[in-house]
Amino acid sequence: MPDFVIIGAMKCATSTLHDQLARLPGVSMSEPKEPNFFSDDANWQRGIGWYKGLFESMPAGDLKGESSTHYTKLPAYPDCAARMAENLPDARLVYVMRDPIDRIVSQYIHEWSQRVIDDGCTIDDAIRAHPMLIDYSRYAMQLTPFIERFGYERILPVFFERLMGDPQPEFERIGRFLGITTPMRWETAPAQNISSERQRRGPLVDAVLGVPLLQKLRRAVVPESVRARIRSQWTMPQRPQLSPGSIDYLHDLLDPDMRNLGEMLGITLTCSGFKHAVVSGGAPEWRSAVSA
Repeated sequence: MPDFVIIGAMKCATSTLHDQLARLPGVSMSEPKEPNFFSDDANWQRGIGWYKGLFESMPAGDLKGESSTHYTKLPAYPDCAARMAENLPDARLVYVMRDPIDRIVSQYIHEWSQRVIDDGCTIDDAIRAHPMLIDYSRYAMQLTPFIERFGYERILPVFFERLMGDPQPEFERIGRFLGITTPMRWETAPAQNISSERQRRGPLVDAVLGVPLLQKLRRAVVPESVRARIRSQWTMPQRPQLSPGSIDYLHDLLDPDMRNLGEMLGITLTCSGFKHAVVSGGAPEWRSAVSA
């Protein structure tokens, strides 16, 4: 069974963090990266034996982990914290947070690529038609069920902006929390699961990209410049921009949650001041831990 779980948030570099941890000696990460066992009912019904099987072949002395952002997607998956507390009562949890508006834009691109959001649905329309875009940026709301069951001491808050801006000290901080005793080095590597590079999926794209023989043939025969032009037809041409009115709308909805999160951390947080607050201050600590 895993010793730790990266529980989210979606589009906050959890794939990159997962891969960086997997490179370390003495650490084993699940394959697939996102088992979604405690969230998705279809996977939950496979039983705990299926979940244990993901970790059985790992070296006995390794720290074991997985990374499933579905675990912090309320209200879509309401049973995650309770299921996890029952089966992984001693697990340590890592929750990565990002500027809430930037995260929404990145998720919009992701959902567009997966055809969850229609091609003609602008981001200004999407934030009103798809409440999940906003809910997954309500970090205090998402954390509360886990805090109630695991306590603050078993949850590490991490800010995306600090992790990406100066990764080595944040990586070491994560390692100390997880109990990693071997030297840690953040390896320079391409970021994983970048929204701007996501291709809009569909039957044709899946058919072309999903056959290994076709992939090898395509790379051998079709020049890279031609392949790049083709890929560009399946990717969003430019990062979408929220209108000023939509930004105000999001601030009104998200700022109460930002205030709650700030109270948990003993800092002042708003949507508009998020980046400055998390970068200019020290590494985030729960107020309960600081006061103790």
